[in-house]
Amino acid sequence: MMDKFLWVFLGAGLGGAARYFVSVLIILRYLGPFPLATFSVNIAGSFLIGIFMTLFTNQYPHHENLRLFLVTGILGGFTTFSSLEWELLQTARFGARSLALFYLASSVAAGYAAVWLGAVLARRP
Repeated sequence: MMDKFLWVFLGAGLGGAARYFVSVLIILRYLGPFPLATFSVNIAGSFLIGIFMTLFTNQYPHHENLRLFLVTGILGGFTTFSSLEWELLQTARFGARSLALFYLASSVAAGYAAVWLGAVLARRP
């Protein structure tokens, strides 16, 4: 049982570091008011979870440790839903309610589209 926690722990550390790296790259290039770094990380994570979970569900159901490492660990550490929620609150608090609503709607819609696309691509032979 402890080995499962270790796989998640290792993956989460890598995912968190990857999130920070990608976010810094985006923040250094984009200075607008829309939280593009968190948005991009969440969409990429949605796409990847669509791929991985489709593969683990359909083709590799017995690779539990790899699923825990990649999905629960890396993608759990990489995606930033709690950051998204905080940024929504801050955006709305500072008077940009329309932008906050756009951010919420676009994050959910684009995240769903990304997870769907990832699942479709992973099912292709």
